[in-house]
Amino acid sequence: MGKKSGSNKKINKKIPPKNDIVKWLWRLFFIFIAVSVVAFLLMSSGLIGYLPRIDEMENPIDKYASQVISSDDQLLFTYSQSDENRILVDYSELSPHLIDALVATEDRRYYTHSGIDFIGLGRAVFKTLLLQNESSGGGSTITQQLAKLLYSPKANNKLQRIFQKPIEWVIATKLERFYTKDEIINLYLNKYDFNYNAIGIELAAHTYFKKRPIDLNIQESAMLVGMLKNSSLYNPVRREEVTKDRRDVVLDQMRKSGYLTSQEADSLKKLPIELDFNRADHISIPAPYYRQHLARVMMAVKPERKNYASWQGQQFTEDSLSWENDPLYGWCNKNKKPDGSNYNIYTDGLKIYSTIDSRMQKYAEQAVQEHLGQTLQPQFTAEKQGKKYAPYSNSVANDAEKLMRTAMRQTDRYRILKKQNWSDEKILSNFKDTPVEMKVFSWKGDIDTVMTPWDSIRYHKGFLRAGFMAMNPVTGHVKAYVGGPNFAHFKYDMVSSGKRQIGSTIKPYLYTLAMEEGLSPCDGMIHGPVTLITETGQPWTPRNTRGAIGSFVTIKWGLQNSDNWVTAYLMSLFSPYAFARMLKSFGLKTPADPVVSLALGPNDASVYEMAGAYTAFVNRGIRVEPLLVTRIEDSYGNVVANFVPRMQEIFSETTSYKMLDMLKAVVDGGTGSRLRRLYNLKGEMGAKTGTTNNNSDAWFMSFTPEIVCSAWVGGEEPSIHFDRMAYGQGAAAALPIHGLFYQRIYADPELKYTDDGKFDIPADFQPCYDTQRYSSDFYLKEDPIEKSEGIDDLFN
Repeated sequence: MGKKSGSNKKINKKIPPKNDIVKWLWRLFFIFIAVSVVAFLLMSSGLIGYLPRIDEMENPIDKYASQVISSDDQLLFTYSQSDENRILVDYSELSPHLIDALVATEDRRYYTHSGIDFIGLGRAVFKTLLLQNESSGGGSTITQQLAKLLYSPKANNKLQRIFQKPIEWVIATKLERFYTKDEIINLYLNKYDFNYNAIGIELAAHTYFKKRPIDLNIQESAMLVGMLKNSSLYNPVRREEVTKDRRDVVLDQMRKSGYLTSQEADSLKKLPIELDFNRADHISIPAPYYRQHLARVMMAVKPERKNYASWQGQQFTEDSLSWENDPLYGWCNKNKKPDGSNYNIYTDGLKIYSTIDSRMQKYAEQAVQEHLGQTLQPQFTAEKQGKKYAPYSNSVANDAEKLMRTAMRQTDRYRILKKQNWSDEKILSNFKDTPVEMKVFSWKGDIDTVMTPWDSIRYHKGFLRAGFMAMNPVTGHVKAYVGGPNFAHFKYDMVSSGKRQIGSTIKPYLYTLAMEEGLSPCDGMIHGPVTLITETGQPWTPRNTRGAIGSFVTIKWGLQNSDNWVTAYLMSLFSPYAFARMLKSFGLKTPADPVVSLALGPNDASVYEMAGAYTAFVNRGIRVEPLLVTRIEDSYGNVVANFVPRMQEIFSETTSYKMLDMLKAVVDGGTGSRLRRLYNLKGEMGAKTGTTNNNSDAWFMSFTPEIVCSAWVGGEEPSIHFDRMAYGQGAAAALPIHGLFYQRIYADPELKYTDDGKFDIPADFQPCYDTQRYSSDFYLKEDPIEKSEGIDDLFN
């Protein structure tokens, strides 16, 4: 017995009594609590961890995307920093279904805790540590998730993530002190990245459903809340079934929380996911060329000559005048925020109210794409098929290789190889002999292919370019802006940046000068060649292709048929200097040489300038500068800028009526008659065609009582053009864009444009029109075409 007793004592010495174990557990518990409290206090004071500053806590999201709103109240696009494409939306603009789904799924006790849900946290710890359930979740509240989004850097491993958690708890409690529960939900939904550059609920709702957050229904709200768990995994575009399953989980959570009945949840779960997907990038958006132009205008800095190249003198002059006269030009750098810093469209969350109408913009883009893609480009490609000089004209066939080498030297590939000290011969060989994988443009969609860089240059230069703009002639509001055929591949803006020779579209300006000086549409001349003497004393006689020599023709007939001899006759009556001044008053910015040949349009202008100039014919002699924006609001909804039309009276009201009479005749039987014959347009319209030397530039200007349209079509370079007049003239290459555009806007009842407009001309106005003075020889049975009218081809 003694041995046994001794044996027991020996064993008891090795195993601590039960009371001792309990004491040690309590000691460890209190030590843990004490350490936690100390750590919590240290983190709260910012002595350890990465606790943000107080001012950052009060303004956790200070950079927002600026949004551009169309005149019909649609979000056109945004401006943002590369990773911060976010639009601030107020809590009042959130759908109640969205809030219910968020709380039910992410944080059921959200309205009762102060940033940390200890019940949920305990459950998560128990399941993770004791039950080894890795899918149990982290017990994070909405506030903690916001803290993570705002302040936690991306963790590289699980251990680093574990150490981030306590700091997020501290931040969460502080956020709860600074913000109300509604504000925290709002901040969270404004911050989350929903993929496709849609950061924040405003862009998410627009990207996936083309809606505002307030308009989201229950199932749409549930899908977006489901994406909060992992937007890459639950991607409705790529993984529809998985996303639907996750959406249905959210609907079940809403049922459990009492936001839905069982019957409602079951009915909604049967519905498929229905998207109206609109990717939030800056290429597939509406009006990408307008977006690029507006940013350049608003963010412009005060011009200084030292910042311009030696050959950019005219650009410096134009920018300087814009800085002084245009309130929108450089607006961000002319105006300051309350803190004294300048505005920035990429970070300040501005609301910019555009004059663009989203529907008219869509119809304009469709018109350009349909005409170029389905009609004109196939004709151009067929004409150049098999030609060694393609895509250039046969007039420069001997220089095609030289032109291609110039184009090669303008590429990034050339500049990179040149920096590596490659010789020109080696670079040329690389371009011609080294096929590479690439994505190229086609009107049926991008093509993945393999070709040499040399062939790629030739291929893309073979696509015709275009610029089209529509504006209101009274308010100046720009309603549609299409700078090219495809922004992803052809980013150069042919509405405002590109300037080309304007050809016969210049003639109405000369005729306006004649009307102002007392002539009338029925005045005329004996039809025949007109020779003028140039500044150098040389005779100049423009070519002409229509009308019998020796008959009397009126000025009106001359404009209707774009007759060069009538135009030269008018030029003989006035000083070229007076005509050059008239062009400037019409808003053409590039100075025109005051020479007699100016009458046929050798000077350059942009589509933008020409549209503004033609408003004067509709607006009783008053030119209206195109207006891009009506007002700007800051991120708090305060109006910080208003913009009104800028106008200038150019000529008298009486002259405007005379010009309307003549320009209407261009459509009613003249060079613009295809608008009637092919597009069946009925209302009163005015127009003018323009075709420059060798068909390098095709223009068409048109207007109704409510809208002015300007279009240019041509190659990337003037030497890339149709060899045949039938396809290259303004009436064939540019007019159809107008016809297609008008057809579409008249077919849309929401726009309320009707094809029965009449110009506001006094009933007693007489333009001195006398039908007996027209010779029957001059009525053309088919619509007349314009002969090549560039300066190099106008001499007999």
